[in-house]
Amino acid sequence: MPPGFDAQHEARTALDTPLFAGLPGDIAVSFEFFPPKSDALSEQLWNVVQTLAPLEPRFVSVTYGAGGSTRDRTHATVSRIIAEAHLPAAAHLTCVDASKAEIREVAEAYWQSGVRHIVALRGDMGAPGVPFTPHPDGYASAAELVAGLNQIAPFEISVAAYPEVHPDAASAAADLDNLKRKLDAGASSAITQFFFEPEVFFRFRDRLAKAGIDAPVYPGILPVTNVAQARTFAKACGAVIPAWMDGLFDGLDQRPASRQLVAATVCAEFCRRLYAGGVRDFHFYTLNRAELSYAICHLLGLRPKELQS
Repeated sequence: MPPGFDAQHEARTALDTPLFAGLPGDIAVSFEFFPPKSDALSEQLWNVVQTLAPLEPRFVSVTYGAGGSTRDRTHATVSRIIAEAHLPAAAHLTCVDASKAEIREVAEAYWQSGVRHIVALRGDMGAPGVPFTPHPDGYASAAELVAGLNQIAPFEISVAAYPEVHPDAASAAADLDNLKRKLDAGASSAITQFFFEPEVFFRFRDRLAKAGIDAPVYPGILPVTNVAQARTFAKACGAVIPAWMDGLFDGLDQRPASRQLVAATVCAEFCRRLYAGGVRDFHFYTLNRAELSYAICHLLGLRPKELQS
């Protein structure tokens, strides 16, 4: 909880006044992007980066594809963000289809490009439900990857956390044990998989405290405009989409502007309820779009530095 946090006051404020009135902007944010697949999409992403940069994120991260042009575009995107946008940029790195030597090569190249933060993930095999199979000469888990990265360079390392339990985990307790192994191996923070109801995170936060895990765990926020797409994402990672969300987006397929407004309303209220529960750090899965994340940050009181005069 932040210093001086008063849960009863926050609850009264959330219920008795306009939800977003007078928020002081005392939040910290980070944004996740995925590597573009073409030069045109690269420029589109660059516009997104420039839109969000004035919010001074703690960091921005770029997801990772194992091998080939996707990996190269991740590297190029992260390097450009550091060199031209002057933002702290984290590169994702997974164990999938890579030997320890290949991961060392990638990690050393990141370090030489100025990357000081890695989001270390086991990764999935690509198709839903296909069991993870380690490379014969690779790392078998994210905890092993974290330990290996710490032997390469003094990276800051973030890992994944799962409020609703990873689909491969034997149990919620086993999933929490796995998170603890990753932190014990040298990770300094975790970013949660997205979720859609504040109580999911609050319960998870209680479980973390009970397990003695005190490292920062940042809630991952996915602003939803396409429920069908969100269901596909959720199925792969074990997240639950509330039934009421379908109804809110029903009939808006041919009304993109209205769908965007509904999406902003739903996600902003969700984040405001997290805020009322003491959350001050938010990690946005942007899907390479700026306006929804920017609008939600604005509603939570965050302003570009040049406007804070």
